[in-house]
Amino acid sequence: MAGRVAGKIALVTGGAMGLGKADCERLAAEGATVIVSDREADLAHDVARSIGGEALALDVTDEARWQEVVAHIGARHGGLDILVNNAGNVIFESIEDCSTANFRLHLDIHVMGTFFGCRHALALMKHRPGAGASIINMASTAALLGYANIVAYTAAKGAIRAMTRSIAMHCQDRGYGIRVNALAPGGIETPMVRAVAGRAGQPLMDVPDGPLPPTALGAPADVAAAVLFLASDESRFLTGLTIPVDNGLTARPHH
Repeated sequence: MAGRVAGKIALVTGGAMGLGKADCERLAAEGATVIVSDREADLAHDVARSIGGEALALDVTDEARWQEVVAHIGARHGGLDILVNNAGNVIFESIEDCSTANFRLHLDIHVMGTFFGCRHALALMKHRPGAGASIINMASTAALLGYANIVAYTAAKGAIRAMTRSIAMHCQDRGYGIRVNALAPGGIETPMVRAVAGRAGQPLMDVPDGPLPPTALGAPADVAAAVLFLASDESRFLTGLTIPVDNGLTARPHH
């Protein structure tokens, strides 16, 4: 179905590479006007040019910058239909290895960044036409499973999962018509995963089409397809959910 988000205004954080870039490309291909935001302003501009969108520099930990971005979108576009809180990082450390600074860094980027985005974007997203607006927060299977070596990342993604439910119920109770859901990707072949797997600088692996074996990595397009569904009016009856995009990882018993 072409044009599934035609006429909608979308903001994607961390949109310069990896999952965020794939989200921007898919939303634009289906008709959305996409604002690509990232700390890497030059890379964001490259993505925006390739999809016919707009690029904005945004450090998601900076609340004042969030307010400027939201004000700009309101003045230029008159509202916002889709917010994808995608920006993130990961440092592999266990509870005994993790520094206080690194723990706080994860909370600042993931939790505070998502909080600022939702808080300030709500004013632009209330009472949008069609099936309403959609906020999509990026959690992780780390919020659903136990991973010993990413304690800060796990804590941050767990907070996003819980915060998503709270914001969803707030919007529903206020009659805002804003759906708020989270996605929980498993292992996806992105530059971040490539780096932590010891393959920094190597080309990204091709992920074949069709069914994948249980241990395979997914493609950014797999997550982007789920983002598109939640962004479209097709998801009008879904809110407050955390949906795994993980090839059955969280359904498989582990020993």
